[in-house]
Amino acid sequence: MAHYYTNEENLKSDIKTFQFNYLNKTITFKTDSGVFSRDFIDYGSRVLLNAIEIQPHVQSVLDVGAGYGGIGLSLAINNPEIHFDLLDVNLKALELCKENAFLNHIENINAFESSCYENVNRTYDLIVTNPPIRAGKEIVHNILSNAYNHLNKNGELWVVIQKKQGAPSAKKCMEEVFDHVEVVKKDKGYYILKSIKTNK
Repeated sequence: MAHYYTNEENLKSDIKTFQFNYLNKTITFKTDSGVFSRDFIDYGSRVLLNAIEIQPHVQSVLDVGAGYGGIGLSLAINNPEIHFDLLDVNLKALELCKENAFLNHIENINAFESSCYENVNRTYDLIVTNPPIRAGKEIVHNILSNAYNHLNKNGELWVVIQKKQGAPSAKKCMEEVFDHVEVVKKDKGYYILKSIKTNK
């Protein structure tokens, strides 16, 4: 069985296209079989997008587990002055992400393959993630805890995760490395968690 957090080369293609309205922009997304939430932007991602506040000092953003670009491209098209890096382990999702950026004339992004932060060699003012829950707790907690090492001072980590899929343990994981952790919003079982790197 194929999973969206893996690469399944023999999966039959089934291209779909839909539009998503975010803030003052309408974004066209092209998706395919083998990617997460292929028919629409999932509810958790929409809760995160509606909750997130990008501070004036932010110049760089990393979207971990970006998929075909639902979160990262939605933020990027509305913040053209900010550089966005979008990473995923799923090569098909990455190709769709790049294609979706082209389709929507979004030029302030770079999409690349990486398992967690394996191929990340810089730091950011903001990291966002809708982590791949089905990849397992170890990977999810790796994304959350190691975000610290890839944030600039006063950098923020924003996470969406369902309560029943581990939001309380995710919050505890973040509290082990970050001085500041808060639940920004709760919506239909989804938690929006935010951490700030304050000490160095």
